[in-house]
Amino acid sequence: MAHTPIAVRAADRLMRISYTLSVYFGRQFLLGFGIALGALSAMILLFDVAELTRRGLDRDGVSYFLLLEMGALQVPLLVQKVLPIAALFGGMFTFFRLTRSQQLVVTRSAGVSVWQFMAPALGIALAIGTVVITVFSPLVAAAVSRFDLLEARYFQGSANLLAVSSQGLWLRQADGLGQSVIHAERVGAQGEELTGVTIFLYEGADHFVGRVDAQRGVLRNGYWNLADVLLTGPDRTPERKQDYSLPTSLTLAQIQDSFAPPDSLSFWELPAFIANLRAAGFSALHHRAQWHTLLATPFLLFAMVLIAGTFSLRRSRYNNTGLMVAAGVFAGFVVYVVSDVVTALGLSGTIPIALAAWMPTGLCTLLGVAMLFHLEDG
Repeated sequence: MAHTPIAVRAADRLMRISYTLSVYFGRQFLLGFGIALGALSAMILLFDVAELTRRGLDRDGVSYFLLLEMGALQVPLLVQKVLPIAALFGGMFTFFRLTRSQQLVVTRSAGVSVWQFMAPALGIALAIGTVVITVFSPLVAAAVSRFDLLEARYFQGSANLLAVSSQGLWLRQADGLGQSVIHAERVGAQGEELTGVTIFLYEGADHFVGRVDAQRGVLRNGYWNLADVLLTGPDRTPERKQDYSLPTSLTLAQIQDSFAPPDSLSFWELPAFIANLRAAGFSALHHRAQWHTLLATPFLLFAMVLIAGTFSLRRSRYNNTGLMVAAGVFAGFVVYVVSDVVTALGLSGTIPIALAAWMPTGLCTLLGVAMLFHLEDG
């Protein structure tokens, strides 16, 4: 019993040391992650602003201030895109620096395992990923929406607008043929076939000239082929037709591209938007892929830190820093290539979209855990 207070004090001191080490390692990882994220974002932003400048210099109404605003609006999306690579490079930078200064060597000689001193970085990676999808994602969506609006106004001159709600599909077209607003209760063939069609016809911005109601409509080359049609208007007698052709400049690709881009919707908005799309008759593959990708973000950052550990903690045993850095960079490149390939397979319907979004994260996690077990116990 006389030794119990001493044992308790020793255990309490060990816990304080463990907490202190965790805070220290966590702060070092945050520093490395911030440096990597800032460097990657600045480099990509530089190229984006240069491209915007090239596209906008010869256009009327496009000023340098507008280009700078559009470049700034790209920053949140760029940050979200480079987070996994920033976690990889930031983790490698942190672990290399701690190993080179012998801090990790001393820590491991004191009996601290690789899992213990990596735990703060792994926990921070999960926390950052959670904040990104819950708090940062709405900011990204707002910035992308504003950027798309400016791009359509000053660079594309597009006036087509499509919206999907629980009441069906709404599509506005404004071009040399006049302006029309199309409503359909349901869509088939990914936008080529409409059911329960109502079309409001206008001259100019707001002069209503007629209405077309049809049971069905099919998009052909340059016109809508409508069946079982009722034509009405302010100064005309209602008229029924079995078939009616309404000219249009829309194409199927334009209709599908008019959806709100997945990046312009936050993590919280995507489920309802996906439900509306599927109820209207669209597959919503791109939006479902975006939602699962966002959901997997915390675990992907977790996996990237594991991969960083496998390529940076070996320096204490082998003096091949350059080779390990090159291997880590190559691993990041492979992750992006595999993600793009698997996502393409999911969007084509070859594999389930959820599997396509989660497969890179799962593979990276399994690879990182296996290599760290080999490093620690092998």
